[in-house]
Amino acid sequence: MSAVLLLIDVQRNMLEGPEPVPEAAKVAPVIEDLLIRGRAEGARIVHVRNNGTDDDPDLPGTAGWKLVHPPREGEHVVDKRQPDAFAETELAELLPEPTTLIMAGMQSDFCVRATALAAVRRGHRVLLVKGAHATYDDPDEKIPAHAVATEVEQELTAAGVRIVAPAEVDYA
Repeated sequence: MSAVLLLIDVQRNMLEGPEPVPEAAKVAPVIEDLLIRGRAEGARIVHVRNNGTDDDPDLPGTAGWKLVHPPREGEHVVDKRQPDAFAETELAELLPEPTTLIMAGMQSDFCVRATALAAVRRGHRVLLVKGAHATYDDPDEKIPAHAVATEVEQELTAAGVRIVAPAEVDYA
């Protein structure tokens, strides 16, 4: 079975504003290329969308909630309310057998991390694409966003996630 491209929270509020992640201009074209290639190679594609609450910029129905890349016929959209995209969603039913998950999206230190760790626990082979995930600066620790993303990559590598360059992605 072919790999699954799992796009986490690739939503307008994260990439287009009003307060996009600092690395938005760098990660957006990488994510778009992964999606174009995945579609061309017949990969299964799952878009995960965060459903914010109250004053969140991704409150359902708002501009920030919309996916940057509208799903095509045959692609799935999983709406979630927790960082782990498997929690209280149909994602586990869409991925019942252990498979290779190619992951990209937002935010490295929240939803990407939580979903990657949950996927590993479920027996999936997880590949996180370097340069295709991002987050915000950590103001409390005074850590810039790119350094936060690197720390997450190190943590996920220790947990069994493989970090791959975009050119290494193979959907077969």
